[in-house]
Amino acid sequence: MAEIVRRDGGDEERSALLLPEDTDGAQELFRTLGRQVRILRERAGLSRKELGQRLGYSEETISSLERGRRTPQPEFLEAVDEVLDAGGLLATAGEDVKRAKTKARVKHPAWFRDYARLESEAVELHFYATLTIPGLFQTEGYARAIFTAHQPLLDEAAIEERIASRLGRQEIFERWPPPMVSLVIEETVLRRCIGGRAVQQEQLQHLLQLGRMRNINVQVLPLDCQGHAGMEGPFILLTPKGRPPVGYMEVQDESRLVTDQEEVRILAARFGTIRAQALTPVESLTLIEKVLREL
Repeated sequence: MAEIVRRDGGDEERSALLLPEDTDGAQELFRTLGRQVRILRERAGLSRKELGQRLGYSEETISSLERGRRTPQPEFLEAVDEVLDAGGLLATAGEDVKRAKTKARVKHPAWFRDYARLESEAVELHFYATLTIPGLFQTEGYARAIFTAHQPLLDEAAIEERIASRLGRQEIFERWPPPMVSLVIEETVLRRCIGGRAVQQEQLQHLLQLGRMRNINVQVLPLDCQGHAGMEGPFILLTPKGRPPVGYMEVQDESRLVTDQEEVRILAARFGTIRAQALTPVESLTLIEKVLREL
């Protein structure tokens, strides 16, 4: 068993990121490419939603890419170059992005480094969430609301840094083959308007989009479930490629990475029971749609 204790709470973005000097250059490249995508999109008379539909990306993802908050992957640049008739302007930047990512790769703090590495290699990810939407599923607005409410208060630079880091982790969904992902979320999380109605509505719409992907199952544990196997708190199970599964838990100012296979087995059995007690994926998406209409 391995245990990692956080310095100040939250997940990896809630501790000071250790960034190499080249990070600023990479971010400037990503912002420049984002501006070029926006200019070409507007020239083509397309909205972010319309462009996303043509490329197979969500409106939220297009927005984040245009603002330089998400790394533009070479395959995205090739596809958007063709759709926007950029004549190779964007596609040829793919190699520059690869070099920039290598030079400016974020160095996670020691307490999170093992989990971050395992997550990036995961072929399976399973989440049980009781308080907020997990970071890998969050929109930019939802993440901003969480970091803005953080105690002790974060300055604006730290908030922006941590938002970028959180969105960057979501690139795991864009690789091929993608990891198989399951999320069981308490109904209370759907109804708690973190950041206000508009932010929560956008977040639920994003959750619906993710829940309709072939590799992602979203289930809701309803309020009328009188007793369930998850009352000891949230946790994550993940299986890195070619390695045994591990567990991960956070509470207040402490994090714990669980590698002892007997403890992992217990968490896996618990997660299986929670999934059985939750609504089915189809029923869950229907409930999310219902909550969205009620907001």
